[in-house]
Amino acid sequence: MFSKEESKQIKQLFWTSFGKSFPRKWLLYNTKIKGFCFKFHFDNKTALVSLDLEDHLENRIKYWEKLQSLQTILKGNYLPEAIFEEEFYLENGKEISRIYIPLKQKVTIHNKNHWQTVMEFFNEKMSLFEAFFMEYQDVLRQ
Repeated sequence: MFSKEESKQIKQLFWTSFGKSFPRKWLLYNTKIKGFCFKFHFDNKTALVSLDLEDHLENRIKYWEKLQSLQTILKGNYLPEAIFEEEFYLENGKEISRIYIPLKQKVTIHNKNHWQTVMEFFNEKMSLFEAFFMEYQDVLRQ
């Protein structure tokens, strides 16, 4: 077991290492669409990349419908394993809509032996997510 402080330091070290291993500017929150962001997630149980819709319900529905209309393209040309969840609840109870790709194997951020696998997964999947977004951002913004 790790103390809270040790766990925090390990997490910071992972994210610093990831930034150094794959030094590029990720799109993440800079989509220029309110409530529409890409995220990396890595904790004690899972690693995933996601596209989250976090705005108020009306905007979430608007963008969710557009993303659903592009689902065949996203899955066919970019991320066949993408999971679409119109109603996804965060740990804090907030409801969002999410498209995500989980890493299939069990990993933990506290095991440095898992880090390289997760970093490569993040780089590959987020690059594909961003390529999809860049190609179809005009459709999404209409």
